[in-house]
Amino acid sequence: MTLSLTVLGLETSCDETAAAVVRRHADGRAEVLSSIVGSQIAEHAPFGGVVPEIAARAHVETVDSIAETALAEAGLGYEDLDGVAATAGPGLVGGVMVGLSFGKAVALARGLPLVAVNHLEGHAVSARLGADLPYPFLLLLVSGGHCQLLSVDGIGACRRLGSTIDDAAGEAFDKIAKAMGLPYPGGPALERLASGGDPDAFQLPRMLLGRKDCDFSFSGLKTAAARLAEGVATDDQRRDLAAAVQAAIAGQLAEKSDRAMKAYAEEHGGQDLRFVVAGGVAANRTVRARLEEAAARRGFSFAAPPLAYCTDNAAMIALAGAERLAAGISDPLDAVARPRWPLDEAAANANPTHKAGRKGAKA
Repeated sequence: MTLSLTVLGLETSCDETAAAVVRRHADGRAEVLSSIVGSQIAEHAPFGGVVPEIAARAHVETVDSIAETALAEAGLGYEDLDGVAATAGPGLVGGVMVGLSFGKAVALARGLPLVAVNHLEGHAVSARLGADLPYPFLLLLVSGGHCQLLSVDGIGACRRLGSTIDDAAGEAFDKIAKAMGLPYPGGPALERLASGGDPDAFQLPRMLLGRKDCDFSFSGLKTAAARLAEGVATDDQRRDLAAAVQAAIAGQLAEKSDRAMKAYAEEHGGQDLRFVVAGGVAANRTVRARLEEAAARRGFSFAAPPLAYCTDNAAMIALAGAERLAAGISDPLDAVARPRWPLDEAAANANPTHKAGRKGAKA
């Protein structure tokens, strides 16, 4: 039986500098001993979005102190660790390099195994931070940069069922919020504004109606909502538009997830059916409610991470690292930072949803 593993996790893929200590017990149960997230909202707010250079510099300035704080809160020192896990991509590569380099330094200085974690795999296992959630399960990973449906059979075993062909749902939330003049970060601001609004007051396009696959598209919705935003004049109209946008995004996520659940159930007949939603957009209450309803109709249990672990955090990175260490997987100290890193690389290369370019397949 695998012994318990205590892992320091580091996350620097975007605009949060995060460190956490997670203990994976021999029975697979995850215990979060500490989770520290240093936000950069104040630094990026004047620009209405994340500035990569500012983000990277902020990570350099704070990653060591945040890691020390995480260890102190856990009541541990570096000598108590069994490994260190750091996000190695995908993300803003300057920031990824900071966290990964710090993780390499810790691993080298302390003689610890290093795990270079795919940020998306961190999200994929994040629901296991709050519940006893066995594999396999169907996952909707929905965040600011990603929107995918994946069949997850275990650590390192994810198969893509559908993906966005243009924008991610979180990106649509943020850009529509910006068009409406809402403060950064836009997604939570739009959710607050939508409270009490009439979602039927505005007609927004439903995308990919003629396609029977599990892919998403949000660019048309984003453009239509931005144009409508130019004509709203009253606070009530702004609330109604925000509610309509939220309902439209939640509706598409639920519709495509329902289609994926149908196919997944046909493939996994006789098994316990589990549907998991993870990523920053999973914190949106309307989205979560629509997805929970869809899962119930299809006979799936529903799971989502605790709200603290929906957005970027290092606890999910530490758990992904611990799961890999438990399976005997670690990485060399020359592991590279990757701006693009699909979970299902075979599907991304064979049937890319975005042109690969020099950085590799995106999703």
